[in-house]
Amino acid sequence: MRPCQSTVIADEENLGRAAQRLYISRPALPYALKSLESELGVRLFDRHAGGASATHAGREIIAEALLTVRQSERVSAAAERHRRGETGVLRVGFEASGAGELTTRARAEFARRHPPGVRVVPRRYDWGQEAAALREGLVDVAFVWLPNDLTGLRSEPVHTEPRVVGLPSGHPPAGRDEVSPLDMGDEPLMWTERAPRGWVDWWAVNPRPDGSSPRWGPTNGNAEEMLEQVAEGSATCFAPMSMAGYYTRPDLTWVPLTDAEPLRTSLAWADGTDSNLVRGFARVVRELAAAAPGSGPHQR
Repeated sequence: MRPCQSTVIADEENLGRAAQRLYISRPALPYALKSLESELGVRLFDRHAGGASATHAGREIIAEALLTVRQSERVSAAAERHRRGETGVLRVGFEASGAGELTTRARAEFARRHPPGVRVVPRRYDWGQEAAALREGLVDVAFVWLPNDLTGLRSEPVHTEPRVVGLPSGHPPAGRDEVSPLDMGDEPLMWTERAPRGWVDWWAVNPRPDGSSPRWGPTNGNAEEMLEQVAEGSATCFAPMSMAGYYTRPDLTWVPLTDAEPLRTSLAWADGTDSNLVRGFARVVRELAAAAPGSGPHQR
């Protein structure tokens, strides 16, 4: 058994389901696990009628295994870049519409200032996962929607934009010039289980200005799933204004949302990084943000 396979067992807490995910036979997995525990000299899991739970030693060893796997992936990625003759790759994380036009303009301007051997690779994440991607070394720099956990990261605010309500076309509020969270009444609101509760509540404006809570609608795993359910009439959603431009479709209507904090986006990267590419990208974003119409201390 490879140590990383134990992470699947920890996730599933069931050997049968873990075997299915690993595409190996059910009888082979306990044997492989027993061999690994014998090799390491410690018990990784406690077996019981309900499945298998990681021991204290197991949890620590699994965490170390994950770090090793991620480092191995970074080593392989570095080797691949050199095989292709590239002098550098900058992986830029974002979610949905990112920081609006600033995201695309920054990537284009950064590429213009650097030789062809430097490549900018966009990496999209869903519902607050871009900060975790930075900490795990999956991206080098990211546009992070706030609120978010920026522990272990350096960051600076670069973009602010108002929010909107996404509604199915023909919905009564869709014809209004603006709506507030209280105007939504008992309209079901989309949400996600993939983000921390504080993140979900901020986006949902929960509690509302009068202390009430929204009526929770269906869940979703990404922006496309969210908008598909809004368009079919299952629920409504709150989103940044840039999504109204990035996700235009005839069965959706976007209405400005009042009485709600605007979305603030920060540019973030790993604390202690010494990458010329990251510093160069941050400089480009800083310059473009400062030159944007309406920029100033209240925007930054």
